[in-house]
Amino acid sequence: MAPEPAPGRTMVPLVPALVMLGLVAGAHGDSKPVFIKVPEDQTGLSGGVASFVCQATGEPKPRITWMKKGKKVSSQRFEVIEFDDGAGSVLRIQPLRVQRDEAIYECTATNSLGEINTSAKLSVLEEEQLPPGFPSIDMGPQLKVVEKARTATMLCAAGGNPDPEISWFKDFLPVDPTTSNGRIKQLRSGALQIESSEESDQGKYECVATNSAGTRYSAPANLYVRGPAAWAQSLMGVWSPSTLLGVCACVCAHTGILLCV
Repeated sequence: MAPEPAPGRTMVPLVPALVMLGLVAGAHGDSKPVFIKVPEDQTGLSGGVASFVCQATGEPKPRITWMKKGKKVSSQRFEVIEFDDGAGSVLRIQPLRVQRDEAIYECTATNSLGEINTSAKLSVLEEEQLPPGFPSIDMGPQLKVVEKARTATMLCAAGGNPDPEISWFKDFLPVDPTTSNGRIKQLRSGALQIESSEESDQGKYECVATNSAGTRYSAPANLYVRGPAAWAQSLMGVWSPSTLLGVCACVCAHTGILLCV
């Protein structure tokens, strides 16, 4: 005989209750998109580079799209580079054009639960229009070859008023030293130091100087990470040939510095 419920209480069948509990728990696992990185207003140099970074979190993972004047960005000079499985995105514009590229750029993060938007303004100046204090790159990174597990340092020095902040991009994506467990550090000088270098560190690096007057990018420089066998072979010949964009470059195997092209 089934037990009678106590006065004032209602018994809920066990199986439907568990099913409802599971549905509630599943619903609690989903969330609308929330921005964790938003693009910032920029003033760039005609012929130079601008990059807008946007990233969101949510469940399911949101997707990022970019709009300019209400239309999805589309141009040979515009490139969208995704990271974090599409929940992060970089909109890169190169080379910048005065008037043509000056606009409000909108980042949209979307998942099945909702959509959020944020935007940033791009201004582009000709060289003769640059205000006093606009950042300059006094020393940019140079092509470098390093043996695997050794330390590689990509140099960067910049000037401007106020003193510009330096950041780094690798293969058009922002470098975040906080995700490397201390292996990658940005020094006070602005240089990027990579300890215990790995093959995944190989790529094209740019340093970026930003202050209230604007943003300037360095010329890109490649970092090559070679295993012990390849390193020893390059040392035997003193010079190791490296091919970049179809141009043969002569590189000192000891220092990794580009000597001639």
